[in-house]
Formats: sequence, C-alpha cells, structure tokens
Amino acid sequence: MLETDKVFAGSIPENYDRYMVPLIFEPFAADLARRAAFLSPNAVLETAAGTGIVTRALAPELPAGARYVVTDFNQPMLDYAASRQAPDSRIEWRQADAQALPFEDGTFDLVCCQFGAMFFPDRSSAYREAKRVLRPGGHFLFNVWDRIEENVFANDVTNALAELFPNDPPRFLARTPHGYHDTSLIRRELEDAGFARVTIEMRAEQSRASSPRIPAVAYCQGTVLRTEIEAREAGKLDAATDYVASVIADKHGHGAVAAKIQAHVIVAVV
Repeated sequence: MLETDKVFAGSIPENYDRYMVPLIFEPFAADLARRAAFLSPNAVLETAAGTGIVTRALAPELPAGARYVVTDFNQPMLDYAASRQAPDSRIEWRQADAQALPFEDGTFDLVCCQFGAMFFPDRSSAYREAKRVLRPGGHFLFNVWDRIEENVFANDVTNALAELFPNDPPRFLARTPHGYHDTSLIRRELEDAGFARVTIEMRAEQSRASSPRIPAVAYCQGTVLRTEIEAREAGKLDAATDYVASVIADKHGHGAVAAKIQAHVIVAVV
C-alpha cells in the first residue's frame, strides 16, 4: 500500500458516501450490524469507520445504555460520518489510529471494522491493539474484500483505466482495497496477534446502480483513484470517468446495472 492510499480528503468523502456506500457498502454494513447486534455488546469500538455506514446501521440495534466509540484515522471522513449521524448520546467520535488505540486494556466487548484492515500499514499491530482493548471473551468482527476478479465493477474500472493509461495504469483498487484476500494469511496474522478462535466466511452480494455512470463516478471520484487519475494527467478526471462509464455500459447495458461483489467476514475471539 502506498502512503497516498490512505488520503481520503477534499471532495472524496462526500462522493464516497453518495456513490460508493449505496453501490457496494450498504449490504455488508447491514450484515456486519446484524452480526454485531447478535453478540449483545454493551461497549463497542468501531475502527476505520469511514463515512459512518456501519455506525448508522448498528447504533439503532444497541441497547439504551451502550457505549459506542466510533473512530477513524482520517479526520475528514470522521467529520463527514458525524455530520450524517442523528444525535445520539451513546456515540463518541474520536480520531484514532487502529495501530495505537488511545483506550485502556479490556475496555470493549466488541471491536468492529468494515473494509478497513486493508488500509492498515501494520496489520499485526492493529490486530494486537484490537485484542488488547477487548475484554476476555470479546469479539473482533470485521470484513475485507475478496480478490478484485470476484468484484466485477472494481475489476471493470481497473481494466478500463489500464487501457486509458497503458504506460502507468492506476492500480489503487487492486493494490489496496482488494489486496488483502488471502484467508490463510488473515487467519495466521490474527492467531499470531493472540486471538484464540478465528472463523472466516465468504459472502457474496450484488452491486446495483441505476446507470453505468454511477459505478464510474463512485470509483473514479469517490476513492483514491481520483488522486491517481489526476496525477497521471491534469484535467483528465471527467474524461476518464466518461470512458469508464462507457466500458461498463458496453459490458452491462445502458440502463440499470448489477454485478457481483464478494468479501470475507471474519470473527476473532479473545
């Protein structure tokens, strides 16, 4: 992962929440919230919360006396998440690095994280920190994307941009969001961090949009791909988005489009 892969700033948070969240994140957020609520936690820590889609799904499912601490390393994303959340005295918003959490040992029943582990420069540190802040018997619940070939729109976008920039193709999606899909590696890293039991489940969903332009805008302007495109040729962002939209339309149709998305859901127990 490059250092720039973590920089979600400018208009990216708004476009991310407007386009990416309904395109690929909502079904998995609902799944993660359901799994989290089933564990009946009274103290929850969310790391890498992004623009708050899991927070919005999980908060209504927690008991009235619960404590819910929502964190992200990226302050603009966290600010946007807080602006989207209804007032809730149970929620505390904290800028925090998942690799060096500012909380006492054994503070939480549950640590959850949606599609954030891929962005941790040192996952071993992040996993040890998750274990440290969990109480005995606590759960670490998170998900990661499967390989890019199993996530059709992301693969289409990456291939289209490779055609547009053949000498230096933008590889953010393959490199980082879809770069951590080896389940044996995930299991080994969690066990090395001290988790006693690890279960991993593959889960497929459908990514849906009202037109081919939605996934094109979502990926090209709502992720760090925007930065990569702009770095390759100034002023080319709109043209690149248009080209990606045309490629998706040629492959999936010019009306409403749908394609497979797939992830791994992991539960690790202290």
